[in-house]
Amino acid sequence: MSEFTNVTVVKKANVYFDGKVTSRTIRFADGSEKTLGFMLPGDYTFNTGAPELMEILAGELEVLLPGNDEWQNIKGGESFDVPGNSKFSLKVHSGADYCCSFLK
Repeated sequence: MSEFTNVTVVKKANVYFDGKVTSRTIRFADGSEKTLGFMLPGDYTFNTGAPELMEILAGELEVLLPGNDEWQNIKGGESFDVPGNSKFSLKVHSGADYCCSFLK
């Protein structure tokens, strides 16, 4: 899906890591939420509440998911799942455009 319809967009940006990672929250009529964002090259660790589906729309990165010892290469067009109440680390090699879906 390349676009969303009938959504509410929160105008205030979510800004992390001194502005190197930013996103906007998108709310759907069914109550679900996603964030659309961009990450500059760098190393980042995120904490999760709900499980997440991270879709990388463009860029290249490596992800270290909970319970794994090896980094996984991810590029635009690929995705990965993150368990709830956990943390994961990213090594972003080139600017990464992403969509994060919060799963219930």
